[in-house]
Amino acid sequence: MRLRHTAASAVSALALALALPASPAGASTGPFTYVYNDEGGTPHVSLLSDPPSRACLSLPEVTDTSALPAHSPKNYTSSVATVFTGPDCTGDSYTLRANGGRASELLKLRSVVFS
Repeated sequence: MRLRHTAASAVSALALALALPASPAGASTGPFTYVYNDEGGTPHVSLLSDPPSRACLSLPEVTDTSALPAHSPKNYTSSVATVFTGPDCTGDSYTLRANGGRASELLKLRSVVFS
């Protein structure tokens, strides 16, 4: 009887371990992309790969407010992304769902935080 309980406990523990996410704590998995324009007006796509969670990330290409803000964000990470119109997660915000949330070029952003 004890062997049966021990085996059942071991199988249950293995099933629980396999059900837990494999990503490190505090990290979102997947890419987040956005479009920014260089000084000449040429659009470029930039990528944040597996960004940290709960940390404000100012987008380096558009942190300087004299540059045009980025636009057209696409969130393919495992976390909800909240984008902000200002650097350092300031200004108006908009939330993009995890695993495919996106917005058009009308949404301007300079920073983002992942849940």
